[in-house]
This record gives sequence, structure tokens and C-alpha cells, in this order.
Amino acid sequence: MAGHSQFKNIMHRKGKQDAARAKAFTKLAREITMAAKSGSPDPGMNPKLRLAIQAARAENMPKDNIERAIKKAQGADADTFESVRYEGYAPGGVAVIVEALTDNRNRTGAAVRAAFSKHGGNLGSTGSVSHMFDHLGEIRYATEAGSADDILEAAVEAGADDAASDDSGHLITCTFDNLGSAASALEEKLGAAESVKAVWRPNLSTEVDEDHANSILKLISTLEDDDDVQNVYANFEVSEEVLSKLTAA
Repeated sequence: MAGHSQFKNIMHRKGKQDAARAKAFTKLAREITMAAKSGSPDPGMNPKLRLAIQAARAENMPKDNIERAIKKAQGADADTFESVRYEGYAPGGVAVIVEALTDNRNRTGAAVRAAFSKHGGNLGSTGSVSHMFDHLGEIRYATEAGSADDILEAAVEAGADDAASDDSGHLITCTFDNLGSAASALEEKLGAAESVKAVWRPNLSTEVDEDHANSILKLISTLEDDDDVQNVYANFEVSEEVLSKLTAA
């Protein structure tokens, strides 16, 4: 287990939510609004909007919230957001990617830089660490969606690259460019997914000790608390011994 997923696992073991539901919905709504403003408000004609709606539905975002986010994009006073990616290093030489949607690049950049500095990291240039990650699409289904063989067959038919199943459910992966079409094909065959998202998955991980892990977790928490930050990914690993100490704290 590495990076963002390990951070989430630690937070889960501590009994904390990924984020408050309202805050999560706000970030999802921002993605929908941006996608609708950049193209057609009709999901059938706008792949980016369709994908944003699929991700929102997978998180059980109410239909009314989704519709309001789309309508907001059509208003004359709708905020204009841009997608920005920041890259840098956390303590222990751990690579970090931060994805943001912002209406003020200077504000967001300053906040991200301050978070790195406060927690012993360094913000680098775009492209400085992304080679340590693969940009992929991930589609998750509950165990009840079908057997491992059924899911694999559906994934292949949808144009996905792989499907893995365990007691926690099914994880289907595909290229980033194919995420929208694969998610739509799978929804027709299997129903709504538990989650649909583009991710940066580490292809090279760094194992860190307890002190560095604590600093990295504080950095990620600070970044994720920022309203402009959508996602944070890191390529760190911790041993089971360190993991046990972190979750007991």
C-alpha cells in the first residue's frame, strides 16, 4: 500500500472521515460547474461533465446538488475556475502531487507553498515528480456487483486495462483518456459505481519512518483542508510497525 491510499487507510483507522460530507460535495460541485462552463451543459455532449457527474453520483451526491452545479455554470456571474497541478517533495524525499481548481491562481499557489514550507517540504516545478506516478482512471464497485470473473469480463468489454477483486470489492483501472467511456460502459452493465476518479498512482515508492510519516500526514491534511485543493497524492510507504504506531496515536 502506498501514498494517498495509505494516508486514507490511516485516517480511517483513526476513526476520521476523509472530509466532511458538505466539503466533499462542494469540491465535487466545483468540478461539475467547471466542466459545464467549459463545454455543453448536456452530459451527453460533454465527456468532461459526464465524468464529473459520474464521480458525484458515486459519492451519493444528491441530484439537486448536481443540477444546481450545472445551472451555476450557465449564470453570467458564475465563477471561472482553472485546473492547476502542483508538484513537490515532502520530508523524507517523498514526492507529492496536488490537484486544485481555483479562481485565483496566486492565492492557491501561495497557500500550497506555505503548506509545504510549514511541514518541512519543498514545492517544485510542474513535472518535477509526476514521472514517479502513472495517471490512471480508477472505477470501484462493491463486492455485490458480481464475481471476479464477471467484473473482469465487463472491464475488458468496457475497454479497461485491468480489474482486481478482493474482500473489499472490485477495482477496475484504465487509461486516463479512457476513463469516461469505460465508466459509462460499466454503468450500463453493472450499475452505478462506488467511485469514479482519475488518480496519480505511484510507480516508485519511498519508505519512511514514523517521524517523516507524521510530517507527511500533517502536510497532506493541511493541503486537503484548503477549499481549492481537490486531490493530494504521495508516493510514501510505511512498515506495518510504523502503521500500527500511527493509528494508535
